[in-house]
Amino acid sequence: MAPEHVWQGEQAIRAGTVLPARRSPLTLHTADGLSLVGEIAVPEDRPPVATLVTLHPLPTHGGFMDSHVIRKASYRLPALAGVAVLRFNTRGTSSPHGTSGGMFDNAVGERYDVAAAIEAAEFADDPPLPHRWLLGWSFGTDLALMHGLDPSIEGAILLSPPLRFATDEHLDAWAASGKPVLALVPEFDDYLRPEQARRRFARIPQAEVVGVDGAKHLWVGEPAVRRVLNEIVKRVAPDAYPLPTEWPVS
Repeated sequence: MAPEHVWQGEQAIRAGTVLPARRSPLTLHTADGLSLVGEIAVPEDRPPVATLVTLHPLPTHGGFMDSHVIRKASYRLPALAGVAVLRFNTRGTSSPHGTSGGMFDNAVGERYDVAAAIEAAEFADDPPLPHRWLLGWSFGTDLALMHGLDPSIEGAILLSPPLRFATDEHLDAWAASGKPVLALVPEFDDYLRPEQARRRFARIPQAEVVGVDGAKHLWVGEPAVRRVLNEIVKRVAPDAYPLPTEWPVS
């Protein structure tokens, strides 16, 4: 009989922690002929219980697939919650993973990018990616609201939504869909603060607006990141909530 594996203790999960997952480079192909750089991270030893299709902040202001909250979601959630994380660079965006084709298009041409990511998640088979949710941050929330209302998407989680490009028409479409929408709004956001957000998102009766005390638009600091990741998991993989703050080490 093989000896049982013995854990030597636990290590705190910190800003730079990368937990086990199966990570694969991904190339998305858009309907208008572009190739986009991406990555998919799935649990190492079990099928995913849910999937996040992530949409990063504004690339003209430094946003990309490696923006820290999205990166930390991919580093932690496959292991901690069994959640797959698909992330990619929208058109014209560069990150350490590479540069996507095309040029930034002010949330217009990006509709093809969102569609390509959703399609890749919907038709993935190694492993299948179930219960697909959009996770947008800042500019990515506009893309989710404008272009992400797809039959294969179960809901949307919006971090620091500025509602800069998305209009009332897009909010009304989500309202009509009945699909869940969660907006996490920092107390000290640069663009839209909790009370303003509650007024704007009142057009979506099923929307939940959660104000996060002490947080800012960029969610800097481990407490802010942990709050975001816990709020995400609470909706998409509730059996894993709350997330642990330590990880076993051999």
